[in-house]
Amino acid sequence: MSRWLSIVPLVVLAALAALFVGWSLKRDPAVKPEALVGQSIPETVLPILNGAQPGPGHVDLKTAGVGKPMLVNVFASWCLPCRVEHPKLMALKQRGVAVVGVAWKDDPVKTRAFLDELGDPYSMVLVDREGRAGLDLGITGAPETFAVDAMGRVVAKFSGPLVDDAEVDRLVEAIQAPPRPLPTATAR
Repeated sequence: MSRWLSIVPLVVLAALAALFVGWSLKRDPAVKPEALVGQSIPETVLPILNGAQPGPGHVDLKTAGVGKPMLVNVFASWCLPCRVEHPKLMALKQRGVAVVGVAWKDDPVKTRAFLDELGDPYSMVLVDREGRAGLDLGITGAPETFAVDAMGRVVAKFSGPLVDDAEVDRLVEAIQAPPRPLPTATAR
């Protein structure tokens, strides 16, 4: 009898493993949660990249757009997909779209070399060397782009490199949408 009791945990583990495998086969890895959409962008304070050094100035993500709509692009010099999306970001700069870059888990010297090599599409680059902003934003990796309206609310998000014109246009349209009217007092 005790021999059968020693096998029970193995049977339970095998059943759990089978359930996990079945779940993972049905899950679509391309579908990612739209983290933060509809919420305020976190007030994470980061140093501004000044040349190849972080600081001395600091700014939080929520006010980085100075009351105007913006795209927040999380990137890194070591990120190959970030190189792939870079021409789209340069085109956004030519269109006058404000893009704030967050250099995620990157050495500021390497970030500056990356931008010097490919061009700087950002209105501002914030240094997130320890990955704190990445955690606050709930990113799964670089690159990820957040569309933020003038009130600091995330209105759209895209995970992965921006290479599709339709996806770029969706993000830009999201930040250019007219704001909702403020509630007004009704006369009695």
